[in-house]
Amino acid sequence: MAEKTIAEALREAIAEEMRRDDRVFCIGEDIGVEGGFGGAFTVTLGLEKEFGNERILDTPISEILIAGAAVGAAMTGMRPIADVQYGDFLFCMMDQLANQAAKMCYMSGGKIKVPMVMRAPVGATTRGAQHAQSLEGFFTHVPGLKVICPATAYDAVGLLRTAVHDDNPVIMFEHKMLYGSKGNRAEKGALSPVGNVPSEYYTIPFGKGAVRREGKDVTIVANLLMMYKALAAAEELSKDGIEAEVIDPRTLVPFDYELVYNSIKKTSRLAIVHEDVERNGWGAELAAKVAEEAIYYLDAPIKRICTKNIPIPFAPVMENFAVPSEDRIVNEIKEMFKQ
Repeated sequence: MAEKTIAEALREAIAEEMRRDDRVFCIGEDIGVEGGFGGAFTVTLGLEKEFGNERILDTPISEILIAGAAVGAAMTGMRPIADVQYGDFLFCMMDQLANQAAKMCYMSGGKIKVPMVMRAPVGATTRGAQHAQSLEGFFTHVPGLKVICPATAYDAVGLLRTAVHDDNPVIMFEHKMLYGSKGNRAEKGALSPVGNVPSEYYTIPFGKGAVRREGKDVTIVANLLMMYKALAAAEELSKDGIEAEVIDPRTLVPFDYELVYNSIKKTSRLAIVHEDVERNGWGAELAAKVAEEAIYYLDAPIKRICTKNIPIPFAPVMENFAVPSEDRIVNEIKEMFKQ
């Protein structure tokens, strides 16, 4: 075991996959500049020294180029790990990701594979409306894409390895406040969780969530930074005799519905917490599936605790109002017990 931040864990996992397979390469903006940051959040820092700039491939500031090159390379047998500096810029890549990468295998009758990983930082960090969104809901809507959300160093390594080995395009969302980046790339107020990563090689299968805290009164399903806020809220709720079970889905497509169903059989209540906006977020899909397949386990309506349906404000006080907080999670879950 070794203790690593998520940024360190991702960096070492990427390097290991590149050593194992010559087809794996990285492509993105400022990911291999000598003396640079190693991408926006230090994940590729120093990798160009070992692999050179032919495999740590810097691009112009052109997200459409990054996506097009990655999709094309994957279709010809390479296994690119692409890097977009902010998840908001995935909108510049929508044709390549949603209309090309996601459909090629289907349209070719399985003859063409697109084994690529698109890494995207998300989350509000006082950067304003165009650098703060959580866009998981957009991509869970696209058949042909897999969507993963590691919130720990252990999961970041295991899920990245699975993504690199997968023959399908994978969108990997990473929260800016969880990287644990150091120096002038550190995020103000970041949690920077450090986790144990085994030295032996392991992978984490897609579609398997994790119970982060056991409880008997309410199930909270939360991803990325919100998982940590849900854990903090659960500790506060326990002071009032409410024991919350916290589930980290880890992957959104495919999703571990059985884990949630088994939990609500025990707790009879479900709250879904995510930083994506409430309207048509991934929590809405989970709520719909529970309503269709497991509604009789519930003793109260499903609660969604999400970002308000507004652009993320720039002013910190307004950003904090828009995005779910620990206090808001506590208060809204307490309301579930008054019904």
